[in-house]
Amino acid sequence: VTGAGGSIGSELCREILRNSPKLLVLLELNEFSLYHAENTFRKLSSIPIVLCLGSVQDTALLKNLLHEHKINTVYHAAAYKHVPLVEENPLEGLRNNALGTKALVENCIEAEVVAFVLISTDKAVRPTNVMGVSKRIAEMIVQDMARRFPQRKLGIVRFGNVLDSSGS
Repeated sequence: VTGAGGSIGSELCREILRNSPKLLVLLELNEFSLYHAENTFRKLSSIPIVLCLGSVQDTALLKNLLHEHKINTVYHAAAYKHVPLVEENPLEGLRNNALGTKALVENCIEAEVVAFVLISTDKAVRPTNVMGVSKRIAEMIVQDMARRFPQRKLGIVRFGNVLDSSGS
């Protein structure tokens, strides 16, 4: 799970742990969020959890995680979601949300990951801000990869505002 320490990523982790996977790998850019997630999830389950502090933009890290742990399902929740911050930092928003998704999905295809789910936003529908545009581009990247690699399960889920979210 990328963005595993965020509101959506951490809820995904809780749900995943209820289904007793062999292993749960958490990728998170924010150190405190990763630390908090670890404390929370270790209390919920004895399933092995791998903690990885890093970015979806780091292709070497992605390759290593995917191959070393033989990951078969990826939930990609990592994104910059605060509209005002992304508006003030448009290149970084695009780099993280769109190019980070591209790096991740390409590495997943290469590593023969069975299923990939992009967690997107309702702001990607007819976007009116950079954050929405960046997530729409991410969706288009995943849609293109799904067409090019039909043997893989690549999907997109859009969420609206989430209660107690750290996003917009």
